[in-house]
Amino acid sequence: MSSHASSELLDAPITDTDFAAGVEAVEAMRVRARPIPRITIQVFCEFAETAAAMQSAVEDRRLAKTHVNIQMGGIQAAVAHFADNPTPNLIIVESSLDRGGMLTELDRLAETCDAGTKVIVVGHLNDVVLYRELLKRGVSEYLVAPVSPLQLMESISNLYTDPETDPIGQVIAFIGAKGGVGSSTICHNVAWTMSEQLKADVVIADLDLAFGTAGLDFNQDPVQGIAEALATPERLDEVLLERLLTKCSDYLSIFAAPAVLDRDYDVSPDSCDIVLDVVRQNVPYAAVDLPHMWTNWTKRILLSADEVVITAVPDLANLRNAKNLLDLLRQHRHHDGPPHLVLNMVNLPRRPEISVKEFCQNLDLKPAAIIEFDAENFGQAANNGQMIEELNKKAKAVQPLRELAMALTHRKDLAQRQQKSPLAPLLEKLKLKR
Repeated sequence: MSSHASSELLDAPITDTDFAAGVEAVEAMRVRARPIPRITIQVFCEFAETAAAMQSAVEDRRLAKTHVNIQMGGIQAAVAHFADNPTPNLIIVESSLDRGGMLTELDRLAETCDAGTKVIVVGHLNDVVLYRELLKRGVSEYLVAPVSPLQLMESISNLYTDPETDPIGQVIAFIGAKGGVGSSTICHNVAWTMSEQLKADVVIADLDLAFGTAGLDFNQDPVQGIAEALATPERLDEVLLERLLTKCSDYLSIFAAPAVLDRDYDVSPDSCDIVLDVVRQNVPYAAVDLPHMWTNWTKRILLSADEVVITAVPDLANLRNAKNLLDLLRQHRHHDGPPHLVLNMVNLPRRPEISVKEFCQNLDLKPAAIIEFDAENFGQAANNGQMIEELNKKAKAVQPLRELAMALTHRKDLAQRQQKSPLAPLLEKLKLKR
């Protein structure tokens, strides 16, 4: 339950530590707020600020499947409305009444609620006794105003996520600012690193249906894959998913593209939604390798993904395209962190380049990873069907790829411990001796 700050705290200067803690709290809230299923929500607000926060939440990708109606009038309006109308899956009511008045109105509301309807109350009292009384009456959550859009999304998400089960998996979309910049290579290496470092199941979904390279990069030749799932998405379940996936290691599987040209690929945004929903319900991480083409379904995936990685090389065309992508994402993903920028093939001999500093200043975005041009290691790994770290643990790209994998999975602390631990060299030697 939230609480109001005292006047002394409000007047106190904000330190760097306070600011960092606030940023971490918002980031944690953003991660906990998961996509919400197809439910109906009716909201009854008393104040314009609460209605604005709710409207901002409604426009977020996490509530894209919900049907939300926002009205003014608070809890009294809710009581009057549901006296003659069926109740939705979730009711959110705001009340500035005192403890007794609020409980009385909620008792009246309970008389009109259908079985199974959940209720979130937004109040203006930081009162533990009131909180306990609300829980006794079956209220799902009590928030103290003012509330933020992320608070509302997290609270709604928690109601529809079973705490006894694993959380819904994370979808990470990889796209190149231009063709040939190595987005697929980054996607495959980062996904492999995630699976190896976290010992968690990862699926690579190769959506470049005509020219996908996931099979080649992992030295696999699957007969079936993602095209079959997209053709009949309504048939996809856990059993069929297992049949269509190709196992590459203990924790990594690929949803391979057919990579043939004797058929047409008619992909719909809804088919992509269904397939990725099934994948994320079965594995913690899905790395989506998007082709460099602009369609309604690539746009849908980019806007709905939990994290987005843009790979670019430092030239003018990449700068323009990356800026266009960033502008679109910033316009539609207000409550998400910025995309992760990977500058790839940096310092290519004899090629005029925009400096990393100038490239990033023009985008107003710090790079998540800078990968130097390394034809020998990347070329050999591609020919062998291996990842960079499998081929050469000392390659320059290994560390930035690891750091990117940890950042995408919100495990930066793990990457820092591995990097800074004074015992790391000794442990590595012991591994080699074994």
